[in-house]
Amino acid sequence: MTAVLKRYAAAWGYLAGLIAGCLVFGQLSARAQAVFCTWASTSVANLEHEPVGPLVVSAFIAPGYLLLWPVLAALALFGANRALGNARTALVCVAGQVIGSLVSEGIVGYRVDAGQLPVADRHLVDIGPSYVVVSAIVIALICGTWLARVLAAADFAILVFGGQIFSGLSHLEVAAVGHLTAMLIAAAATVAIQIRSGGRTSRRDVTDADADQVGDPGGAGPEYQLP
Repeated sequence: MTAVLKRYAAAWGYLAGLIAGCLVFGQLSARAQAVFCTWASTSVANLEHEPVGPLVVSAFIAPGYLLLWPVLAALALFGANRALGNARTALVCVAGQVIGSLVSEGIVGYRVDAGQLPVADRHLVDIGPSYVVVSAIVIALICGTWLARVLAAADFAILVFGGQIFSGLSHLEVAAVGHLTAMLIAAAATVAIQIRSGGRTSRRDVTDADADQVGDPGGAGPEYQLP
């Protein structure tokens, strides 16, 4: 059990934070939720004055979908975590969240300054774990096991056809641009990691505890499976 927790520390850690965030958010009054969402939003106004808090906190709350998002996150995260290991999975997902937010909101800021959008759009509410989830989906699709790829593909289908995550892309709407950007960043980072590691992905995470019968850590010893 300890080995499984350690092996999938990035996935378990994010899921724990997401579930905790959803539970706490669900206990707030409607007014408190509105105030919290305004503060946690990765809006243009917030990113200009206090970017760190919103970029972090917004990935751990899911207004209106408190039970669904932990499931969607789990479908992609464990496969991604197994493929890239803890540190690299966390790095790619953080990059997707941060750059996806900065690019999408940066476009809004530019369009507001150019008079193409109303000033009120500088305060759009933009929160949720979806940039992290789509980043994990990309990792699993590129270098996951067959099972991880099937689960990630199902996850992606739910988000595209059920969640309409690319709706409004032709009009450069925030969520659509953010999701596309997060996925492109995750794809580029994952391929770069694979190239640099010679396609070994998470082989460096293998320890002597995983050695085969002749003591070869890279041999045909026991492999971790998705929990």
